[in-house]
Amino acid sequence: MSDDANKASTADRALLAAASLASKTWPIAAKIFPEGPDIDTNQSLWAAQTSDYKVGEPLRGTITCDLAIIGGGFTGTSTAYHFSRRYPEKKVVLLEAKSLANGASGRNGGMMLNWVTGMTDHSPEATQRVYQTTSAGIQMILDIIKRHDLKVSHRVDGTLTFYTDPKRAEDAHKECEEHNAIGIPSQFIDSATLAKQLNAKGVYGAVLDPGSGQINGAQLVRGLRPVLVEQGVEIYENTPVLKIQEGSTITLTTPQGEVRAKAIVLGTNGYTTRLGYFRDALFPLHSHVFATAPLTAEQRAQLGLNAYAGYSDDLDRISYSTITNEGNIVFGGGSNQSYAYLFNNRTAYPGTPYSASSSFNAMQKTMYDYLPASKRLSIQYRWTGTLGITLKRNNLMGVRGDNRNVFYAIGYCGHGVTLANISGQVLTDMYSGDDEKWRKLPFYHATYGRIPPEPFRWFGYQMFTKLTGKSPRL
Repeated sequence: MSDDANKASTADRALLAAASLASKTWPIAAKIFPEGPDIDTNQSLWAAQTSDYKVGEPLRGTITCDLAIIGGGFTGTSTAYHFSRRYPEKKVVLLEAKSLANGASGRNGGMMLNWVTGMTDHSPEATQRVYQTTSAGIQMILDIIKRHDLKVSHRVDGTLTFYTDPKRAEDAHKECEEHNAIGIPSQFIDSATLAKQLNAKGVYGAVLDPGSGQINGAQLVRGLRPVLVEQGVEIYENTPVLKIQEGSTITLTTPQGEVRAKAIVLGTNGYTTRLGYFRDALFPLHSHVFATAPLTAEQRAQLGLNAYAGYSDDLDRISYSTITNEGNIVFGGGSNQSYAYLFNNRTAYPGTPYSASSSFNAMQKTMYDYLPASKRLSIQYRWTGTLGITLKRNNLMGVRGDNRNVFYAIGYCGHGVTLANISGQVLTDMYSGDDEKWRKLPFYHATYGRIPPEPFRWFGYQMFTKLTGKSPRL
């Protein structure tokens, strides 16, 4: 192990130990640092491509239901979709604080990926099981789009992982062979072959996942609204949940109304702590993303951006990029400046995206390093989205509460496009007691490392990024 790796590993262990110790102060800190509603407006390319979307009416008055879903993103709409199909006789209500796809589901980098983060079991059986699950999840998304003739821009022609070090490229080639032996269709592309397809600099090889792709999540979520309404789901937008009172019947208080539900779903990911749940499990990480104006055919040919839906790299300061069917390059990551944590779990990034101009400048430099010809492109959109991150970088799906009627799916750590859409199937099966097929997957009732409260949390994040040189690898 290199000296740099040893230093990073030692710093990681020290900070994790400090986090565990500082977590003992939660009973006091939770009272000193309360959280409240903190939601800004989606300014992404994806939202701009749903310009004809009209936000629905808020809840007024008191209603009762069998299931109340909090959050109108991938998790919420997926759960509403699968649950209402399984139980057409039950009343389902979906509450969204602002508008459908206002959160991470409508602000992400657009990559629709296989795998999960935070895996600890890398046996052939576990590896195969996870890939098959996420691959089936991507196919499920495609089937829903086709079944309901949704107008969703997407492509599934594979994404690449760049390897920027010869040794890591060699190791990736070996891993591809291991994947192929258990039926996973990973493909290694050497640097000479890649250079003929994609004009990327500093890349020694790449792994292609042919079953992954890119999608406009805002179009998917908002396009599902009439489908859900037809299936009997009541949807209320501009309806933040202000208070949750648990019991055999759960009471949700909103600004102009109240919902009494037999069960609820927390589909709020990075915003979940603001409801009083998982404050020691999640921290909301702000991720900056930008998109170019649509490329001409000549520009796409010059950059070699025709063959694949996108790419990410192998660095701790992970970079990722996709290209839409309309020709926009979408780019995120590349430096610690690409991400931010705001004191006391704030989920609205202050000011406009241009307030973070230094962050976007650093990101653009990273894109230019990989694709020098992209310097001549016009940047048309800049936005910031809130991710839900766990200390172990693992996703959590399960049910909790004295009455076992609080269902949740959170902490996607950057892989939410696929996993959050799968979560609707998982939670519906958990509700049904028919969840055997999910039980060996790493997110099923997963445990998590406790994150300390403020002020330790804010200082810990700053120390981690400065001492290890890492931004969170998602």
